[in-house]
Amino acid sequence: MTASASADSANIFVRLEAPFTDQKPGTSGLRKSSRQFEQPNYLESFVEAVLLTLPGVQGGTLVLGGDGRYGNLRAINVILRMGAAHGLSKVIITTGGILSTPAASNLIRKRKAIGGIILSASHNPGGPDGDFGVKVNGANGGPTPGSFTDAVFECTKSLEQYAIVEAPALSLDTPGVHSIGAMQVEIIDGVDDFVELMQQLFDFDRISTLLRGDFPLAFDAMHAVTGPYARRVFVDLLGAPSNSIRNGMPLEDFGGGHPDPNLTYAHDLATLLLRGNDYRFGAACDGDGDRNMILGHRCFVNPSDSLAVLTANAELAPAYGSGLAGVARSMPTSSAVDVVAKELGIDCFETPTGWKFFGNLLDAGRITLCGEESFGTGSNHVREKDGLWAVLFWLQILAVRRCSVADIMNSHWERFGRHYYSRHDYEAVPSDAAHGLYDRLEGLLPGLVGQSFAGRKITGSDNFSYTDPVDQSITQGQGLRILLEDGSRVVVRLSGTGTKGATIRVYLESYVPSSGDLHQDPQIALADMISSINSLAEIQQRTGMESPSVIT
Repeated sequence: MTASASADSANIFVRLEAPFTDQKPGTSGLRKSSRQFEQPNYLESFVEAVLLTLPGVQGGTLVLGGDGRYGNLRAINVILRMGAAHGLSKVIITTGGILSTPAASNLIRKRKAIGGIILSASHNPGGPDGDFGVKVNGANGGPTPGSFTDAVFECTKSLEQYAIVEAPALSLDTPGVHSIGAMQVEIIDGVDDFVELMQQLFDFDRISTLLRGDFPLAFDAMHAVTGPYARRVFVDLLGAPSNSIRNGMPLEDFGGGHPDPNLTYAHDLATLLLRGNDYRFGAACDGDGDRNMILGHRCFVNPSDSLAVLTANAELAPAYGSGLAGVARSMPTSSAVDVVAKELGIDCFETPTGWKFFGNLLDAGRITLCGEESFGTGSNHVREKDGLWAVLFWLQILAVRRCSVADIMNSHWERFGRHYYSRHDYEAVPSDAAHGLYDRLEGLLPGLVGQSFAGRKITGSDNFSYTDPVDQSITQGQGLRILLEDGSRVVVRLSGTGTKGATIRVYLESYVPSSGDLHQDPQIALADMISSINSLAEIQQRTGMESPSVIT
């Protein structure tokens, strides 16, 4: 793609000799390799389409920031200059350009902005050989709907030029107010507003008493965005020792790591908690700060169980003490929270994967808590999942109950039963092979009902669809489900969050009542189901992989 520039007043219009062509952006925005974003006019063309499509740009206020990965500062200065060319009144940005996704959602809502542009590829690796992303959030602070993504894509296909102004790059080192043409750029401390919100939700004095006692914790920021937030909260305000924060400096390549908080990529933290004796509590967050992993001494908390535990103990947190309007989970997430919601007498919604579906329910006041099995939980305080919020919620529960994480999990299972659950990810599978596996399995679904699977009868099978109870929109093709007579199930989905090939995700769930064996290793408890789906879907044969890339 080549371009020529011509000046018109303060703006420069860069004319594109060929239209921007690319794959349609996913639900998390445009996520590609860093190299691809460095192509001439690539970032600029996508941002142009966003600014032409987003309502209220002329005279509006926009929030801008990212997770600190390679390319963030360059992209920030490009977007600032393009925002000025498109007539934005103000852009609110944070020191260093460091802004977590939940903190961005809070700023959008607090400042009544038209939306925000978040520069992140979430939990994907960073650096010159890693990934980069541009995500757009709407005025409610949540991800923009599919209709916006479709409109941006259509715009890119016919784009002939983009507008930008000439201006020197701004230093983002310190707070202050600057101007680019008629547009004001307000640089703020990105941590302050978020911490103020957390102090409204939780009892910091009570949590501080816990952390200043005999309760050593380890928080792994994975050299990503949450390091500055965690240091302010856990060390400066709550009194945890300084060495409680691990990998706390945001780095462009995340220190060469993969900022995905699971047992595979946060292995060092998992070893400290699951094999060592020095720590009572451990947690990690991902690249942009919206995901979380919770660990106790020799205890890993499955994300599905985490949502159920937060729901069952919500009254222990000041912000949720008056009760919950309802809860929601994504379809692949285990139904552990469903059992809790039933006992509490509140609604529980099963939605497709994607936080925008929760956003509709949150905006309508139908739910208070929500979560996904992919290490994301949140509430009505923002319109994104929130990693540090979840960590603080767990610490609130521990500060009140004064027991271990393992004790909380055991008492929860003894009350509600246990949903043995696991997700097997087969990453970077060639797209043809992944889609071939998926399409073949979908074709088998109608004939599976009544057959035996892992020693149980199949009672239902489908490709999940969802009718939104708020706007009545219909979302189809959300994942293949095999439902068994005892309430167990297997779900198979293709994920679009990677940039190399496709990821096949297999979700396995088996419910055991409180009278059953509650303390098996999940991989052992699910062994028959694992073997059965591997055989039925021909996973090893079609992927060439002997085992999953990641097991959670």
